[in-house]
Amino acid sequence: MKKLLAIPILIMVLITGCSTEEQQIDNEHQAFAMNDVPEVLAENLAIPWSIAKYDETFYLTEREGSIVKVENGEIERQTVHFKKELATASEAGLLGLVLAPDFSKSNTAYAYYTYEDSSGQFNRIVTLRLEKNAWTEDKLLLDKIPSGPRHHGGRLKIGPDEKLYATTGDASVEEIAQDLTSLGGKILRMNLDGSLPSDNPFPNSYVYSYGLRNPQGITWSPDGTLYSTDHGNNRNDEVNKIEAGLNYGWPIIEGNEQKEGLVPPLFTSGVEETWAPSGMDYEDGNLYVGALRGTALLQFNLETGEKQEIITSLGRIRDVLIEGNYLYFISNNTDGRGAPQPNDDKLYRIELSVSN
Repeated sequence: MKKLLAIPILIMVLITGCSTEEQQIDNEHQAFAMNDVPEVLAENLAIPWSIAKYDETFYLTEREGSIVKVENGEIERQTVHFKKELATASEAGLLGLVLAPDFSKSNTAYAYYTYEDSSGQFNRIVTLRLEKNAWTEDKLLLDKIPSGPRHHGGRLKIGPDEKLYATTGDASVEEIAQDLTSLGGKILRMNLDGSLPSDNPFPNSYVYSYGLRNPQGITWSPDGTLYSTDHGNNRNDEVNKIEAGLNYGWPIIEGNEQKEGLVPPLFTSGVEETWAPSGMDYEDGNLYVGALRGTALLQFNLETGEKQEIITSLGRIRDVLIEGNYLYFISNNTDGRGAPQPNDDKLYRIELSVSN
């Protein structure tokens, strides 16, 4: 069983309000070993958004349209040739990226980007093919996903069911999150060739779940449970357990509000704080979430319902990936909303310890 190593200066590990016995049990469950600090794997990244990894090679999207390859300590910024012009709206650009299951043979990845043309501004999901250190847009899988001045969603992941999932924002038009004919404010699900799965919850629709504002993170636990993050309107940020066909309430409810037929979150920041949660991953009963306005790596314990701030001094955190014995994350301080530190932005990793 792998556990996250805590970091002495950056981490809060004390849990108040517990008996000594409860504290010991919780500490044993967390198995924190306070003897490590984040290792920088790459720096001088330009508004990075998504982490993809094959073997020991990373591919990081940058919103302005590049993919950064990180391999053996070497950094290469690779050109991407798009069929549409990247949009320059706030939060827009090249966002999600996930490598195809057969990437070693096909050199193919799935990407989500915001574009603008004579018909307006939209998001689309495409395949990219890597050839001679440059990427070229190959096939269009889904187009005309709503876009606007903000709230583009953008996270892509391949689920344990071998389907492609995408998070989409409400494009700053709240009501479309409740409109099942719109692709905005949703989690979408498709086959890897872009076709509609026969078991999607709504007939002839890519919509898997709806009533979301600006979801930017999805992950699964080993039993196939899907989780997602979502940005609240007035704070009220959320971590949700996602089920097919369910309505997560935006803009009718948010945060701790409840209404029949609408699903409340597993965790919410409420109105006292803000997280602006983005990328996330799962490990050993915990969700690890990058927080933008919250400037932290957050840990949510699904068993106890507790939240901890694991890393708090590296600024905005955009994406998280757990693989093998490591947790990887990227900072996002160069997007105009952060306070860049020297050589930002960076790809970091922290080690996971192993216990029985």
